[in-house]
Amino acid sequence: MTDPIADYLTRIRNATKAKHRIVVIPSSNIKKEMTKVLLDKGFILNYKFEDDKVQGKIKIALKYNRKTKDSAIVKLKRVSKPGLRKYVNSNSLPRVINGLGVAIMSTSKGVITDKEARKLGVGGEVLCYVY
Repeated sequence: MTDPIADYLTRIRNATKAKHRIVVIPSSNIKKEMTKVLLDKGFILNYKFEDDKVQGKIKIALKYNRKTKDSAIVKLKRVSKPGLRKYVNSNSLPRVINGLGVAIMSTSKGVITDKEARKLGVGGEVLCYVY
């Protein structure tokens, strides 16, 4: 697999379209941090890290609207790819749908959202957009 973050986003995207309650994803440190950001911003209900001897797994409980059965995640878009990395400085941080969405970034302060990066005054690699 050449792009594990794209695989992570695709598994979540496919699970939400199929209306699954839980999705299981192979674990890595950056995927764990991205999952924590998704929980903090209210896009998922809960998560659980399971360690086995090889790699480990992340179990994510997806969030849906009770009445309309729509997912809390409308769109996941990979921005920085292995062939073309997308870095931004603190002056040109992205805004996703005028602040309604979230850009997940990898910075020197860890994996954080665009709003937190703006507050801390740091730039970094834009991993994905979530809204």
